[in-house]
Amino acid sequence: MSTARDLVLVALGKPAGHLVGQGDLSLTLAGAEAVDLLRSGALKLDGDRIVPGPPTVTGDVLLDQADASLARQEPYETLDDWLWRRADGLAMAYVHELERTGLLVHEHRHGFRLLSERTVLADSRARRAAEERRASGEPVLTALLAAAGIDEEPLASDGSALDDAVTSVLAAVGDAVVQLESLRLRRDVENAAFDNVWRG
Repeated sequence: MSTARDLVLVALGKPAGHLVGQGDLSLTLAGAEAVDLLRSGALKLDGDRIVPGPPTVTGDVLLDQADASLARQEPYETLDDWLWRRADGLAMAYVHELERTGLLVHEHRHGFRLLSERTVLADSRARRAAEERRASGEPVLTALLAAAGIDEEPLASDGSALDDAVTSVLAAVGDAVVQLESLRLRRDVENAAFDNVWRG
């Protein structure tokens, strides 16, 4: 099971009242993919640039798409640029993939079908494994859950177990999420100012 899939399974398993921003989740999913590709040897970092290795097939549809999306000509793409590009629509892509593989199902209730159906996580071995990984405090998943705002307080984990490249990816994800929040705040301020001018 990939880190990104574990991440989205944990995110979707949170209580209904716990809101996770789709943009934040998409950025952290891209970061999770980058970590798994690093660990598989499909890419390495040269400073802030992603240097792809030979194309690989992991058997995970979305992770294979992430590998195929790597720029393979110099000058290679920066990690920051790739995270933003790869993150576009990524949370919904994972939701659709979970539905396709039966890990996310429609729960039927009595009454009119379209209004009485909601999507829930299946009670699966994959879901239990993701929750066990979270509970263990595994450092990569812990850092990504905190960055996405899924776990407000990171569980204790051994960050010393991470190599420099993985640490760089996690730091870039954290910076991207902060940048996204800054963009949201700026947009809110601009919208409020526009509304004030419109009202006269």
